[in-house]
Amino acid sequence: MRRVFVLTLSLALGMGLRTAHAQEKRYPIIPYPQQLVPIEGAFTITGATRLVLPANGRLFANEVAQLQALVKQGIGTTLKTATAAAGNAIVLKQDMTLSGEEDYTLQVTPQQLLIGAKSPTGFFRAIVTLRQLMPSAIEGRTTGNLRSVAIPAMRLKDNPVYSWRGMHLDVSRHFFSVSYLKKFIDLLALYKMNKLHLHLTDDQGWRIEIKKYPLLTSVGAWRELNNQDSVCMEKAKENPDMEIDQEHIIQKDGKTLYGGFYTQAQMKDIIAYAAARHVEIIPEIDMPGHMMAAIRAYPFLTCDGKSGWGKDFSTPICPCNESTFRFAEDVYSEIAALFPSKYMHLGADEVEKTSWAASPVCAEVMKANNLKSVEELQSYFVKRMEKFFHAKGKVLIGWDEILEGGISPTAILMYWRAWVPDAPVKAARHGNKVIMTPGNPLYFDAQPDRNSLGNVYHFEPVPKGLTAREARSIMGAQANIWTEYIPSEKRADYMFMPRMTALAEVLWTHKQDYDNYLQRLNEQYARLDQLGVHYRLPDLDGFTEDNVFVDKGMLEVKAPFTGMTIRYTTDGTIPGLKSPVLPAALPVTAPQTFKLAAFSPMGNRGDIYTLRYRQEAYAKAVTEKPADSGFRLDYFKGAFKTTAKIKATPDSTFRTDKVIIPEGLGHGEAFGARLQGYFYAPETGIYSFYLTCDDGGMLYIGDKTVVNNDGWHAPLQKSGQIALEKGWHPLKVDFVEGGGGYTLKLEYSVKGQPLQKL
Repeated sequence: MRRVFVLTLSLALGMGLRTAHAQEKRYPIIPYPQQLVPIEGAFTITGATRLVLPANGRLFANEVAQLQALVKQGIGTTLKTATAAAGNAIVLKQDMTLSGEEDYTLQVTPQQLLIGAKSPTGFFRAIVTLRQLMPSAIEGRTTGNLRSVAIPAMRLKDNPVYSWRGMHLDVSRHFFSVSYLKKFIDLLALYKMNKLHLHLTDDQGWRIEIKKYPLLTSVGAWRELNNQDSVCMEKAKENPDMEIDQEHIIQKDGKTLYGGFYTQAQMKDIIAYAAARHVEIIPEIDMPGHMMAAIRAYPFLTCDGKSGWGKDFSTPICPCNESTFRFAEDVYSEIAALFPSKYMHLGADEVEKTSWAASPVCAEVMKANNLKSVEELQSYFVKRMEKFFHAKGKVLIGWDEILEGGISPTAILMYWRAWVPDAPVKAARHGNKVIMTPGNPLYFDAQPDRNSLGNVYHFEPVPKGLTAREARSIMGAQANIWTEYIPSEKRADYMFMPRMTALAEVLWTHKQDYDNYLQRLNEQYARLDQLGVHYRLPDLDGFTEDNVFVDKGMLEVKAPFTGMTIRYTTDGTIPGLKSPVLPAALPVTAPQTFKLAAFSPMGNRGDIYTLRYRQEAYAKAVTEKPADSGFRLDYFKGAFKTTAKIKATPDSTFRTDKVIIPEGLGHGEAFGARLQGYFYAPETGIYSFYLTCDDGGMLYIGDKTVVNNDGWHAPLQKSGQIALEKGWHPLKVDFVEGGGGYTLKLEYSVKGQPLQKL
């Protein structure tokens, strides 16, 4: 009986898993709805389908046009309208019982498709859901050639958990065309994101026309190629996506200049395009710091007429001259008139205050206003600008540095400094609204790896320490894309897609079923291909960056989804569409280097993997079990840009039972650390190690370097292999942190088994 029960249970579980996967294919919606009840059958849209509009159809004219355009992308024609539902019909019904502006319902049977919503925004969210249920073949065209389009039957009720579901794009460091901004907006709308935070100005370029100050764009929008550009050009030798978009390079007065800007007419067009898709654009003119582009054009903005770089950041504008405030108010007056959003972002982060501290004029202003520090002087600037914002009917948003020196209760705090975990808690308890944008995991300019998608999906917007009442101050979250090292539109696509889809589900649905999400995401890739999105393909598995074999190795890589092709080279060149296809199993009998890349059915290339293979014997284990358990952790105060620069003598020593940095160590300052102990290899074999670091780290086993993840960088995983005899082996991890939030994680596997922490 027991064997029969086990067999029956196993079959039931298997059938349940297959049913779940079938449902994910049938309803591959991201973000997933709050409630969805599957029903057998489907509603079929054909040229004979009728569209029944709500009584006050004019209110929903934009959404009706969007729905008609979507239908036309499928079957090649729009639908005739009718006054009542009869036969095969799509019915739009205004439902005032729904509480939220974005709430909507779908009731789909083989006879009728009923959309319910309270507002135009709700109808638009419903249309987006229908779009994701239609074949991907409808995308990237205005007129389709399908005979019909089937929508699976269901009962659905949906609403967002968070009101702020945003993306940020820095167009200052590297500039993006009007057409790309519209493509970016389309992708936000497709996944029910509703805020676009445009970072329009910084040291490297001023990107919006200000009619009263024409030099801001004629001078400030252009620069000679800088050190960030040179890094991109060097990386482009290995990755063509890192090439600078040539359309933003001009020749002027014998110089090569990079840049561009949006005219106010262009920006009005972009704003209207976003509004039609229910995306709100929030402008940021960053001040008082990050203003070198403006200062180049108008040197009077600094305290002493000089500009350059201080200890940490660029020279800021001077908050002690009335001419500065006239300039700032003039600029923001034009911004307020141009952008209909009630929000304006002042920035106010990373301000180099040394020029203020040395200024006699600032000393007088501080004395007259009883300001005790330059931090309070910054607060004085922010609060004065906030009063001006209020006079324009706008709400001020600032990066979390606006807490320093005091914050007005009406300002909104945008939290980014992960190493200051109490900032959002303090702001919420002070009564301020908070938008969460912590660098880890929501800085999408950080190089993605195999952990990035999961880290975003498991992000919790409400910080620890808040009561349920205080948590209501958390408006939501957004991911930020800083573009110092994102020089092309292809690279921008790669950096935020598909990570944005994970964030969209966190903020809309706020339910965590990661495996289910991944299944639905696999169904989205074909749609993204059709839309021309240069997304990051799923990671390839079956290897590390540094691989070893004893007698003979075997390179075996399985494509993560149907239709993906893996190609390779052995001559150091980048794999292309004409490179050979990697066989299911490729023997490795001599030291060799491979380059691999996966390609989607539409030719989108994924990451370029460089795999090095070397031959080695099994490392001998130590003969006796180590006397001490756990790891010795040496802590070194100071800033060490690589592990090789860690000083000789530790400042303190601890013991720990895991390869981790104890919480609170360093307090946001730069430091170095060294963990030493032993690793037990339970069997003789090839061991794969995965070292994730922010900033840098090195893994050594015995006298061999196994993983090199050195240097200051955002969270990034690197991997390597070593051949080990069964038994104990000396292990050392050197780690450096540049100041901020640190990450250190070491995992391993043997013989293809799941990863486990060491």
